[in-house]
Amino acid sequence: MKLNITSVELIFTVNEKDFATFGDEVIHKVYSTFSIARDAEWTGRRLFFVNKEEGEEAVGTHVNVKHRAPAFKGEQVLFKAKAESFEHDHLVCSFVATVNGKIIAEGTTGQKVLKSEIVNKLFNRA
Repeated sequence: MKLNITSVELIFTVNEKDFATFGDEVIHKVYSTFSIARDAEWTGRRLFFVNKEEGEEAVGTHVNVKHRAPAFKGEQVLFKAKAESFEHDHLVCSFVATVNGKIIAEGTTGQKVLKSEIVNKLFNRA
């Protein structure tokens, strides 16, 4: 993989599935830290997708989230991810998530880039 594109943006709209929920109980009707982590990882993975070469796949290695402020149902959350490093086949991205220009979260994600056949062997052992 070569980093030809070093940043991406994705927009997610907060809905009920994103609320802070444990089991079947909604704890808070706001964008949960869990959902932010999911969408942050997806944004970092998007950066991998736009740069990957044929025969490459990636697996997540970490998500670090600093949840700063709430986002409510119907609000659009803009995630901006930026490649910070790509060393030893490990892509590290920083991200910032905003609603109407206000930062609601920031952090980092990681993706280990491997040959597709290696990933297939790892995940298809059974």
